[in-house]
Amino acid sequence: MPINHLELRKKWSDFWKKRNHEEIPSTTLIPLDDPTTLFTSAGMQPLIPYLTGQTHPQGKRLFNIQPSFRSQDIEEIGDNRHTTFFEMMGNWSLGDYFKDEQLTWILQFLTENLGISKEKLHVTVFKGNKQVPKDTVSIETWKSLGIDQSRIYEYDVFKNWWSRSGPPEKMPIGEIGGPDSEIFYDFGTAHDPKFGEKCHPNCDCGRFIEIGNSVFIQYQKAVDGSLIELPQKNVDFGGGLERIMAVVNNQPDIFKTGLYWPMIEILESASGKKYEDESTKKSMRIISDHIKAAVFMANEGLTPGNKQQGYVMRRLIRRAVIKMNMIGINANKVLPKLVQSIISIYETVYLAKTKWSNIYPIIGSEIDTFEKSLTRGFKEINKISKVDGKIAFNLYQTYGFPLEITEEIFREKGQLIDKQEFSAEFEKHKNLSRTASSGMFKGGLADQSDQVIRYHTATHLLHQALFDVLKSDVRQEGSNITGERLRFDFHSTAKPSDQNIKLIEDIVNKKISTGLAVRYEEMPKDKAIQIGAKAFFKQKYPDIVKVYFIENYSKELCGGPHVKNTAEIKQISIYKFEKIGSDLYRIYAK
Repeated sequence: MPINHLELRKKWSDFWKKRNHEEIPSTTLIPLDDPTTLFTSAGMQPLIPYLTGQTHPQGKRLFNIQPSFRSQDIEEIGDNRHTTFFEMMGNWSLGDYFKDEQLTWILQFLTENLGISKEKLHVTVFKGNKQVPKDTVSIETWKSLGIDQSRIYEYDVFKNWWSRSGPPEKMPIGEIGGPDSEIFYDFGTAHDPKFGEKCHPNCDCGRFIEIGNSVFIQYQKAVDGSLIELPQKNVDFGGGLERIMAVVNNQPDIFKTGLYWPMIEILESASGKKYEDESTKKSMRIISDHIKAAVFMANEGLTPGNKQQGYVMRRLIRRAVIKMNMIGINANKVLPKLVQSIISIYETVYLAKTKWSNIYPIIGSEIDTFEKSLTRGFKEINKISKVDGKIAFNLYQTYGFPLEITEEIFREKGQLIDKQEFSAEFEKHKNLSRTASSGMFKGGLADQSDQVIRYHTATHLLHQALFDVLKSDVRQEGSNITGERLRFDFHSTAKPSDQNIKLIEDIVNKKISTGLAVRYEEMPKDKAIQIGAKAFFKQKYPDIVKVYFIENYSKELCGGPHVKNTAEIKQISIYKFEKIGSDLYRIYAK
């Protein structure tokens, strides 16, 4: 029987609570204090410290549903199953149960609680290599649960191994990882020969859709390059809510579910075209996905820009505008309806306090700017007598013109674009971006380098010093820490003067040189707020929280890690201060 996303959420929650799991709050889409990644891309991301041995205040059995975003999927949007924004249904065992219980329970949830046919499920397991043996435990467990051998597939490290860095040989010393076992649903749709002679779970034809992945984190990279067994073996499961909802409703196309279809109907009405028309389907999928992601980003205060998360948001909006233009839609005219439909879908989950009037101007302003850029781009195109792949990429990079638009324009002039040349330029740009990013995010909090831990602790001092100087109006809006510097964003109705900033720097350095002890206590969230512990207002906190005390000077809700004494931090210098929005300011220090 068809179910909506609210019913699916409740079934997930009830299932794990009956098995003594605690629900942990979802974190923000833009990660706090983790400069190794631009966006939260999975529910396990905030749990890295606990997967490596720290004690979680809510215990060893956890679950939640985490809003996530994966920028690497932008180019894949347009098929029946990929999205950039999605929700990850997750459960975790931190050194408690392992493979047998995990696979048994997740199969029970899918088949008994959701009514999915076991005969339509196919699973994959790790086939083993020189370093790690075949995952025979998962194979035998699946067989004992009634999954026929013909529906159990063995894959290598590129398909059925997880670590943050990829295959074992790419894992740095100290990183954790392990084999995984994925679950696919078989819709039984016809196989498209362009994707190969035979269909299989990892085929891209759309017949199979991955709905869950149980990762068994049981290894750590040793100094000599070998993989050693962890004393604490963990389970990390993730399943896409949108995909599971599609399967439960026997719908091979996730864009036809209630999480997207209201937007598709708006696009059909505005364009006068039907979604089922193959010439418009891909565009409508891209528009609905990209605008939804942009709404969630705007809801967290992000604005389009030229750097980091802002650049990704800008790219999403501009790509959606291009696709709207391609199917005859005026972007700014239809945007209010699209934004409101997204708010309506999620108003009881994430967007309860979200107002259309707060979201629309952020996205609408970018659309206005981009349409002016498009006008300039068209003028530039008219100057080009002969196009090639490099020119096409420059149009894409400078004005946001997707290759298909440029191709269409020059096709009318009787010219074809060398796609290989375009791809080469595109890859060159991606490699430069990747190199820049790896330098930018070197030594991030996720790998807990000493320098980043010092900077992270310094933000606690900075937060309190801002409060001391600017009084109770101050609140944290976010932070970003690398091995080279800290960045701290805050709200204040009074603009800080240069004298204020110098005084704040002096206070922080005095607390550092005094050598204040740093400790933490676990306590109920209500008690933490009652004693005046500072919190990041956009973050949802569990009922039991960690409060870090810097002697009697600072107390703040935080997961850590921190130095043991402020003397470890050394003196800081605030080298840049700027206004970044209405009553919003940013400090850089090193």
